[in-house]
Amino acid sequence: MYRIVNERTGRALLGASLNLPSVRGKLDFARRTGTPSALDHRLARDIREFGLEAFTFEILELLETTSEMTSTQIEQDLEALEALWRERLSGTALY
Repeated sequence: MYRIVNERTGRALLGASLNLPSVRGKLDFARRTGTPSALDHRLARDIREFGLEAFTFEILELLETTSEMTSTQIEQDLEALEALWRERLSGTALY
């Protein structure tokens, strides 16, 4: 589980990914190249207003997997984990 936080507004994009380094890499790439299109479209308006430097990447939780788990099981567990975090952060402004 991760979130990308707009430090100026406190709004956050909550997400789950099997590849957290890739998500972090997209933010880093966007900053280096000035191409915010590499990021989720829900962030676009705030990126235009506040710039890419206003955003930080945070890992909220890692899903522990085993070699016996299927990709479907892992995806279902990630969906459940994301739902729990959405509930936890319900008072927070989310994209």
